[in-house]
Amino acid sequence: MNRTPDRPLSDDELHALVDGQGSPDALAALRTRLADEPDAQARLTQWQHQRDTLQRLHAQVLAEAVPHTLLQAAQAGDAFRTTGSHWWRYGGMAASVLLAFGAGWLANANWQEMGGPETTLPSMASAKPEREFVHQAVLAHTVYAPEVRHPVEVTALEQAHLVQWLSKRLGKPLKVPDLTAQGFDLVGGRLLPGEAGARAQFMFENAAGQRVTLYLGAMDKSAVGAASQETGFRFEPQAGIPSFYWVDQGFGYALAGQLPHASLMALAQAVYHQL
Repeated sequence: MNRTPDRPLSDDELHALVDGQGSPDALAALRTRLADEPDAQARLTQWQHQRDTLQRLHAQVLAEAVPHTLLQAAQAGDAFRTTGSHWWRYGGMAASVLLAFGAGWLANANWQEMGGPETTLPSMASAKPEREFVHQAVLAHTVYAPEVRHPVEVTALEQAHLVQWLSKRLGKPLKVPDLTAQGFDLVGGRLLPGEAGARAQFMFENAAGQRVTLYLGAMDKSAVGAASQETGFRFEPQAGIPSFYWVDQGFGYALAGQLPHASLMALAQAVYHQL
């Protein structure tokens, strides 16, 4: 009697393997099934790469010491829960307050990294808006470039619609650069959020399957000085993802991709001259 094949591994099961969540026996069973699924193996490798890259991108925040006030809140919550079962129903409230405080602290750290008001983390507050713009471009590249099924929202087959839609959302007439002479064809694009409004990402791919993304959108005028309304061509290797970026009249552009410096620079120059 032939054995009925197992169902394909679900996304939740793949996430469990990525994060190592589950009992040793359960994870071992998933790895056994994974050995017979090449597609799932490829997705797992991509997700592991995304996780590692995201951790490197946010390593500075993760390395920050926990604020004393957060530790005090945690200790107060522990003391509160030891007062007896009569007060146990308030434990959930204390935990919610603690989680909200922690989320607020992390959000504050991210706001400082974006160039927000100075607080107790000067190392984050000193980040330039342009650097944060590139950070977001690299983050978007890291998330979407490895995608197999859904790398873009609108494909190149609907390029006219894509450009019209994104131009309307960004409040500026956009143009998709033609990189076919450099061996890269348009895959498509998507809409993304930014601190100064909507942003866009165009994705390109060559015959070898290498992808580059062009991230663009308005800079936050309240955080960008007059001298930064125009920024010359600059190179930025964040989290191992090379990128070239520039700012023109308060509108930022960043081209990111895992290419040699010279190759990526040639692409960025082609984009710059066309836009």
